[in-house]
Amino acid sequence: MSNSAAAPRPSHPTEAVRVGIIGASGYGGVQLVRLLSEHPGVQMTYLAGQDSVGKRYGDLYPQLAHMVDLSIQPVDVDRIAASSDVVFLSLPNGLAADLAPPLLAKGCKVLDLSADYRFRNLATYQSWYRMGQADPNWPSPEYRQANEGSVYGLPELYRESIAQAQLVGCPGCYPTASLLAVAPLLRQGLVELDSLIFDAKSGVSGAGRAAKVGSLFAEVDGSFAAYGVAQHRHTPEIEQACSDLAHTPITVQFTPHLVPMVRGIHVTLYATLRDPGLVGEDLLTIYNAFYRQSAWVRVLPRGVYPQTKWVSGTNSCMIGVEVDSRTNRVIVLSVIDNLMKGQAGQAVQCLNVMMGWPETLGLPRLAFYP
Repeated sequence: MSNSAAAPRPSHPTEAVRVGIIGASGYGGVQLVRLLSEHPGVQMTYLAGQDSVGKRYGDLYPQLAHMVDLSIQPVDVDRIAASSDVVFLSLPNGLAADLAPPLLAKGCKVLDLSADYRFRNLATYQSWYRMGQADPNWPSPEYRQANEGSVYGLPELYRESIAQAQLVGCPGCYPTASLLAVAPLLRQGLVELDSLIFDAKSGVSGAGRAAKVGSLFAEVDGSFAAYGVAQHRHTPEIEQACSDLAHTPITVQFTPHLVPMVRGIHVTLYATLRDPGLVGEDLLTIYNAFYRQSAWVRVLPRGVYPQTKWVSGTNSCMIGVEVDSRTNRVIVLSVIDNLMKGQAGQAVQCLNVMMGWPETLGLPRLAFYP
Protein backbone atom coordinates (compact mmCIF):
# COMPACT_ATOMS: atom_id res chain seq x y z
CA MET A 1 0.00 0.00 0.00
CA SER A 2 1.38 3.42 -0.88
CA ASN A 3 1.46 6.36 1.50
CA SER A 4 -0.93 8.28 -0.76
CA ALA A 5 -3.63 5.66 -0.20
CA ALA A 6 -3.38 5.82 3.57
CA ALA A 7 -5.75 7.87 5.70
CA PRO A 8 -4.01 10.76 7.49
CA ARG A 9 -2.94 9.99 11.03
CA PRO A 10 -2.25 12.35 13.92
CA SER A 11 1.39 13.38 14.30
CA HIS A 12 1.09 13.07 18.08
CA PRO A 13 -0.83 10.57 20.24
CA THR A 14 -4.45 11.48 20.91
CA GLU A 15 -5.36 8.27 22.73
CA ALA A 16 -3.13 5.72 24.44
CA VAL A 17 -2.35 2.63 22.38
CA ARG A 18 -2.54 -0.59 24.39
CA VAL A 19 0.73 -2.50 24.23
CA GLY A 20 1.67 -6.06 25.13
CA ILE A 21 5.25 -7.33 25.50
CA ILE A 22 5.89 -11.05 25.12
CA GLY A 23 9.23 -12.04 26.59
CA ALA A 24 9.28 -9.13 28.99
CA SER A 25 11.87 -10.52 31.40
CA GLY A 26 14.90 -10.68 29.06
CA TYR A 27 17.29 -7.88 28.22
CA GLY A 28 15.26 -6.82 25.19
CA GLY A 29 12.02 -7.05 27.16
CA VAL A 30 13.21 -4.94 30.06
CA GLN A 31 14.43 -2.24 27.66
CA LEU A 32 10.96 -2.19 26.09
CA VAL A 33 9.28 -1.99 29.49
CA ARG A 34 11.57 0.85 30.54
CA LEU A 35 10.97 2.83 27.36
CA LEU A 36 7.25 2.22 27.05
CA SER A 37 6.56 2.99 30.72
CA GLU A 38 7.46 6.61 29.90
CA HIS A 39 6.17 6.75 26.33
CA PRO A 40 3.32 9.31 26.09
CA GLY A 41 1.44 7.40 23.40
CA VAL A 42 1.08 3.96 24.96
CA GLN A 43 -0.28 2.07 27.91
CA MET A 44 1.36 -1.23 28.80
CA THR A 45 -1.44 -3.71 29.40
CA TYR A 46 0.10 -7.18 29.15
CA LEU A 47 3.53 -8.54 30.05
CA ALA A 48 4.04 -12.20 29.21
CA GLY A 49 6.69 -14.83 29.75
CA GLN A 50 7.15 -18.48 30.62
CA ASP A 51 9.52 -19.11 33.51
CA SER A 52 8.38 -16.06 35.48
CA VAL A 53 4.57 -16.36 35.13
CA GLY A 54 2.78 -15.01 38.20
CA LYS A 55 5.68 -12.92 39.45
CA ARG A 56 5.31 -9.19 39.78
CA TYR A 57 7.49 -7.35 37.34
CA GLY A 58 8.85 -5.18 40.12
CA ASP A 59 10.13 -8.30 41.86
CA LEU A 60 12.07 -9.30 38.74
CA TYR A 61 13.40 -5.78 38.25
CA PRO A 62 13.12 -3.84 41.53
CA GLN A 63 14.45 -0.67 39.89
CA LEU A 64 11.19 -0.51 37.87
CA ALA A 65 8.77 -1.40 40.67
CA HIS A 66 7.67 2.20 41.18
CA MET A 67 6.83 2.55 37.48
CA VAL A 68 5.39 -0.83 36.46
CA ASP A 69 2.49 -2.32 38.42
CA LEU A 70 2.00 -5.47 36.36
CA SER A 71 2.63 -9.19 36.78
CA ILE A 72 3.98 -11.65 34.21
CA GLN A 73 1.11 -13.43 32.47
CA PRO A 74 1.11 -16.63 30.41
CA VAL A 75 1.65 -16.53 26.64
CA ASP A 76 -2.04 -16.79 25.72
CA VAL A 77 -2.86 -15.40 22.28
CA ASP A 78 -6.53 -14.73 23.05
CA ARG A 79 -5.74 -12.83 26.24
CA ILE A 80 -2.90 -10.92 24.64
CA ALA A 81 -5.01 -9.85 21.66
CA ALA A 82 -7.98 -8.89 23.85
CA SER A 83 -5.86 -6.45 25.85
CA SER A 84 -3.40 -5.17 23.22
CA ASP A 85 -3.50 -3.10 20.05
CA VAL A 86 0.24 -3.60 19.48
CA VAL A 87 2.35 -6.57 20.53
CA PHE A 88 6.13 -6.69 20.83
CA LEU A 89 7.63 -10.18 20.57
CA SER A 90 10.97 -10.24 22.37
CA LEU A 91 11.60 -13.98 22.13
CA PRO A 92 14.28 -16.44 21.02
CA ASN A 93 14.40 -17.21 17.31
CA GLY A 94 11.69 -19.62 16.19
CA LEU A 95 8.91 -18.71 18.63
CA ALA A 96 7.48 -15.62 16.92
CA ALA A 97 6.84 -17.66 13.78
CA ASP A 98 3.89 -19.33 15.53
CA LEU A 99 2.71 -16.37 17.62
CA ALA A 100 2.56 -13.58 15.05
CA PRO A 101 -0.02 -15.07 12.62
CA PRO A 102 -2.87 -15.51 15.15
CA LEU A 103 -2.15 -12.09 16.66
CA LEU A 104 -2.33 -10.50 13.22
CA ALA A 105 -5.56 -12.38 12.51
CA LYS A 106 -7.05 -10.83 15.66
CA GLY A 107 -6.17 -7.32 14.49
CA CYS A 108 -2.97 -6.63 16.42
CA LYS A 109 0.05 -4.87 15.00
CA VAL A 110 3.14 -6.98 15.70
CA LEU A 111 6.80 -6.04 16.08
CA ASP A 112 9.13 -9.04 16.23
CA LEU A 113 12.60 -8.57 17.71
CA SER A 114 13.84 -12.02 16.64
CA ALA A 115 15.01 -13.15 13.19
CA ASP A 116 11.76 -14.93 12.29
CA TYR A 117 10.38 -12.17 10.06
CA ARG A 118 13.53 -10.46 8.78
CA PHE A 119 14.02 -12.55 5.63
CA ARG A 120 11.97 -12.40 2.46
CA ASN A 121 13.51 -15.68 1.31
CA LEU A 122 12.56 -18.37 3.83
CA ALA A 123 15.13 -20.75 2.35
CA THR A 124 17.81 -18.29 3.45
CA TYR A 125 16.31 -18.13 6.93
CA GLN A 126 16.17 -21.92 7.12
CA SER A 127 19.77 -22.41 6.00
CA TRP A 128 21.15 -20.02 8.63
CA TYR A 129 18.74 -20.48 11.55
CA ARG A 130 17.21 -23.95 11.22
CA MET A 131 20.21 -26.04 10.25
CA GLY A 132 19.60 -29.70 11.05
CA GLN A 133 15.89 -29.17 11.78
CA ALA A 134 14.20 -31.40 9.22
CA ASP A 135 10.48 -30.65 9.53
CA PRO A 136 8.32 -31.56 6.51
CA ASN A 137 5.57 -29.25 7.78
CA TRP A 138 7.81 -26.16 7.90
CA PRO A 139 7.03 -23.49 6.97
CA SER A 140 3.36 -23.50 7.85
CA PRO A 141 0.99 -21.71 5.46
CA GLU A 142 0.20 -19.19 8.21
CA TYR A 143 3.85 -18.36 8.80
CA ARG A 144 4.56 -18.10 5.08
CA GLN A 145 1.64 -15.75 4.56
CA ALA A 146 2.61 -13.57 7.52
CA ASN A 147 6.22 -13.40 6.35
CA GLU A 148 5.15 -12.26 2.89
CA GLY A 149 3.54 -9.22 4.50
CA SER A 150 6.35 -8.40 6.93
CA VAL A 151 8.55 -5.32 6.58
CA TYR A 152 12.19 -5.02 7.61
CA GLY A 153 12.24 -2.60 10.52
CA LEU A 154 15.10 -0.23 9.73
CA PRO A 155 13.28 3.13 9.43
CA GLU A 156 16.17 4.97 7.81
CA LEU A 157 15.87 2.66 4.78
CA TYR A 158 12.28 1.35 4.84
CA ARG A 159 10.34 4.17 6.49
CA GLU A 160 7.40 4.32 4.04
CA SER A 161 6.83 0.57 4.12
CA ILE A 162 6.99 0.46 7.93
CA ALA A 163 4.35 3.20 8.10
CA GLN A 164 1.86 0.88 6.36
CA ALA A 165 2.91 -2.38 8.02
CA GLN A 166 0.99 -4.67 10.35
CA LEU A 167 4.05 -6.85 10.97
CA VAL A 168 7.62 -5.57 11.35
CA GLY A 169 10.70 -7.77 11.62
CA CYS A 170 13.08 -5.62 13.63
CA PRO A 171 16.76 -5.86 12.57
CA GLY A 172 19.62 -7.35 14.51
CA CYS A 173 22.12 -5.10 16.27
CA TYR A 174 25.08 -5.86 14.01
CA PRO A 175 23.06 -5.35 10.79
CA THR A 176 21.69 -2.03 12.05
CA ALA A 177 25.12 -0.52 12.65
CA SER A 178 26.53 -2.10 9.48
CA LEU A 179 23.74 -1.02 7.16
CA LEU A 180 23.65 2.55 8.42
CA ALA A 181 27.39 2.68 7.76
CA VAL A 182 27.18 1.41 4.18
CA ALA A 183 23.80 2.65 2.90
CA PRO A 184 24.88 5.99 1.36
CA LEU A 185 27.78 4.31 -0.44
CA LEU A 186 25.60 1.65 -2.04
CA ARG A 187 22.70 3.96 -2.86
CA GLN A 188 25.06 6.30 -4.70
CA GLY A 189 27.10 3.51 -6.31
CA LEU A 190 30.36 4.80 -4.84
CA VAL A 191 32.15 1.54 -3.97
CA GLU A 192 33.17 -1.74 -5.57
CA LEU A 193 30.44 -4.18 -4.60
CA ASP A 194 32.80 -7.09 -3.95
CA SER A 195 34.96 -5.11 -1.54
CA LEU A 196 32.70 -4.72 1.52
CA ILE A 197 34.32 -5.79 4.80
CA PHE A 198 32.49 -5.27 8.11
CA ASP A 199 34.70 -5.58 11.19
CA ALA A 200 32.32 -5.54 14.16
CA LYS A 201 32.51 -5.56 17.96
CA SER A 202 29.76 -6.09 20.53
CA GLY A 203 29.24 -5.84 24.26
CA VAL A 204 28.28 -8.98 26.18
CA SER A 205 24.60 -8.09 26.63
CA GLY A 206 24.12 -9.00 22.97
CA ALA A 207 24.24 -12.64 24.06
CA GLY A 208 21.06 -12.21 26.12
CA ARG A 209 20.31 -12.81 29.80
CA ALA A 210 20.45 -16.61 29.82
CA ALA A 211 23.41 -18.12 31.64
CA LYS A 212 26.09 -19.14 29.13
CA VAL A 213 29.72 -20.02 29.73
CA GLY A 214 30.91 -17.64 27.03
CA SER A 215 29.14 -14.74 28.73
CA LEU A 216 30.50 -15.30 32.23
CA PHE A 217 32.50 -12.45 33.74
CA ALA A 218 35.55 -14.65 34.21
CA GLU A 219 35.44 -15.62 30.52
CA VAL A 220 35.09 -12.16 28.97
CA ASP A 221 36.80 -9.77 31.37
CA GLY A 222 40.21 -8.75 30.12
CA SER A 223 39.73 -10.69 26.88
CA PHE A 224 38.92 -9.95 23.25
CA ALA A 225 37.91 -12.56 20.69
CA ALA A 226 36.27 -13.10 17.33
CA TYR A 227 33.40 -15.56 17.01
CA GLY A 228 31.11 -16.83 14.28
CA VAL A 229 33.91 -16.22 11.78
CA ALA A 230 32.62 -16.62 8.19
CA GLN A 231 29.34 -18.06 9.50
CA HIS A 232 27.58 -15.52 11.70
CA ARG A 233 23.80 -15.50 11.27
CA HIS A 234 23.63 -11.75 10.73
CA THR A 235 25.61 -12.04 7.49
CA PRO A 236 22.65 -12.87 5.19
CA GLU A 237 20.57 -10.15 6.84
CA ILE A 238 23.23 -7.58 5.96
CA GLU A 239 23.48 -8.99 2.44
CA GLN A 240 19.71 -8.80 1.89
CA ALA A 241 19.52 -5.07 2.65
CA CYS A 242 22.79 -4.34 0.82
CA SER A 243 21.34 -6.04 -2.25
CA ASP A 244 18.23 -3.87 -1.95
CA LEU A 245 20.37 -0.74 -1.85
CA ALA A 246 22.52 -1.74 -4.82
CA HIS A 247 19.70 -3.40 -6.81
CA THR A 248 21.91 -6.44 -7.37
CA PRO A 249 22.96 -9.45 -5.24
CA ILE A 250 25.86 -8.65 -2.91
CA THR A 251 28.12 -10.86 -0.82
CA VAL A 252 29.92 -9.28 2.14
CA GLN A 253 32.63 -10.22 4.61
CA PHE A 254 31.39 -9.89 8.18
CA THR A 255 33.39 -10.75 11.31
CA PRO A 256 32.02 -10.11 14.83
CA HIS A 257 34.06 -9.83 18.02
CA LEU A 258 33.12 -9.90 21.71
CA VAL A 259 34.59 -7.14 23.85
CA PRO A 260 34.50 -6.90 27.67
CA MET A 261 31.81 -4.24 28.03
CA VAL A 262 28.11 -4.55 28.81
CA ARG A 263 26.54 -2.75 25.87
CA GLY A 264 27.50 -1.21 22.57
CA ILE A 265 28.23 -2.07 18.94
CA HIS A 266 31.18 -0.71 16.96
CA VAL A 267 31.40 -1.49 13.25
CA THR A 268 34.31 -0.50 11.02
CA LEU A 269 33.46 -0.78 7.32
CA TYR A 270 36.17 -0.97 4.66
CA ALA A 271 35.31 -0.60 0.97
CA THR A 272 37.17 0.27 -2.24
CA LEU A 273 36.08 3.50 -3.88
CA ARG A 274 35.11 3.49 -7.55
CA ASP A 275 36.27 7.08 -7.99
CA PRO A 276 39.82 7.61 -6.68
CA GLY A 277 39.22 11.33 -6.73
CA LEU A 278 36.73 11.28 -3.85
CA VAL A 279 37.96 12.78 -0.60
CA GLY A 280 36.64 12.74 2.93
CA GLU A 281 34.75 16.03 2.63
CA ASP A 282 32.92 14.72 -0.45
CA LEU A 283 31.70 11.68 1.46
CA LEU A 284 30.68 13.72 4.50
CA THR A 285 28.49 15.83 2.24
CA ILE A 286 26.93 12.69 0.78
CA TYR A 287 26.33 11.12 4.20
CA ASN A 288 24.81 14.29 5.66
CA ALA A 289 22.47 14.60 2.69
CA PHE A 290 21.47 10.93 2.90
CA TYR A 291 20.56 11.17 6.61
CA ARG A 292 19.15 14.68 6.64
CA GLN A 293 15.67 13.34 7.48
CA SER A 294 16.91 10.76 9.99
CA ALA A 295 16.70 12.12 13.51
CA TRP A 296 18.58 9.21 15.04
CA VAL A 297 21.66 9.23 12.79
CA ARG A 298 24.41 11.75 13.42
CA VAL A 299 27.30 12.11 10.99
CA LEU A 300 30.34 13.43 12.82
CA PRO A 301 32.73 16.11 11.53
CA ARG A 302 35.89 15.14 9.68
CA GLY A 303 38.46 13.62 12.00
CA VAL A 304 35.98 12.83 14.81
CA TYR A 305 35.46 9.10 15.26
CA PRO A 306 32.57 7.76 17.36
CA GLN A 307 32.81 5.86 20.63
CA THR A 308 30.23 3.43 21.97
CA LYS A 309 29.90 5.35 25.22
CA TRP A 310 28.66 8.37 23.30
CA VAL A 311 25.44 6.52 22.36
CA SER A 312 25.00 4.30 25.44
CA GLY A 313 21.39 4.23 26.58
CA THR A 314 20.14 6.15 23.52
CA ASN A 315 18.58 5.26 20.18
CA SER A 316 21.30 7.12 18.29
CA CYS A 317 23.75 5.95 15.67
CA MET A 318 26.92 8.00 15.28
CA ILE A 319 28.97 7.72 12.11
CA GLY A 320 32.50 8.82 11.25
CA VAL A 321 33.82 8.78 7.69
CA GLU A 322 37.40 8.81 6.41
CA VAL A 323 39.16 8.18 3.10
CA ASP A 324 42.55 6.51 2.82
CA SER A 325 43.87 7.92 -0.47
CA ARG A 326 46.89 5.61 -0.30
CA THR A 327 44.73 2.45 -0.54
CA ASN A 328 41.73 4.10 -2.28
CA ARG A 329 39.44 2.85 0.47
CA VAL A 330 36.68 4.50 2.44
CA ILE A 331 36.58 3.73 6.15
CA VAL A 332 33.27 4.20 7.94
CA LEU A 333 32.90 3.86 11.71
CA SER A 334 29.41 3.29 13.11
CA VAL A 335 28.37 2.93 16.76
CA ILE A 336 25.06 2.12 18.42
CA ASP A 337 23.77 0.77 21.72
CA ASN A 338 22.97 -2.87 20.89
CA LEU A 339 20.00 -2.96 23.29
CA MET A 340 18.56 0.34 22.03
CA LYS A 341 19.06 1.23 18.36
CA GLY A 342 20.11 -2.39 17.93
CA GLN A 343 16.98 -3.81 19.54
CA ALA A 344 14.28 -2.29 21.77
CA GLY A 345 14.81 1.39 20.94
CA GLN A 346 14.57 0.68 17.23
CA ALA A 347 11.39 -1.34 17.80
CA VAL A 348 9.85 1.66 19.56
CA GLN A 349 11.05 3.89 16.71
CA CYS A 350 9.23 1.53 14.32
CA LEU A 351 6.10 1.76 16.47
CA ASN A 352 6.27 5.55 16.20
CA VAL A 353 6.50 5.29 12.42
CA MET A 354 3.59 2.82 12.26
CA MET A 355 1.41 5.14 14.34
CA GLY A 356 2.37 8.29 12.44
CA TRP A 357 4.12 9.80 15.47
CA PRO A 358 7.50 11.59 15.52
CA GLU A 359 10.29 9.01 15.40
CA THR A 360 11.89 10.53 18.49
CA LEU A 361 8.79 10.14 20.69
CA GLY A 362 9.47 8.37 23.98
CA LEU A 363 13.12 7.66 23.20
CA PRO A 364 16.16 9.04 25.07
CA ARG A 365 18.56 11.25 23.14
CA LEU A 366 21.31 11.88 25.66
CA ALA A 367 23.80 9.26 26.83
CA PHE A 368 25.03 8.90 30.38
CA TYR A 369 28.67 9.95 30.48
CA PRO A 370 31.15 8.90 31.66
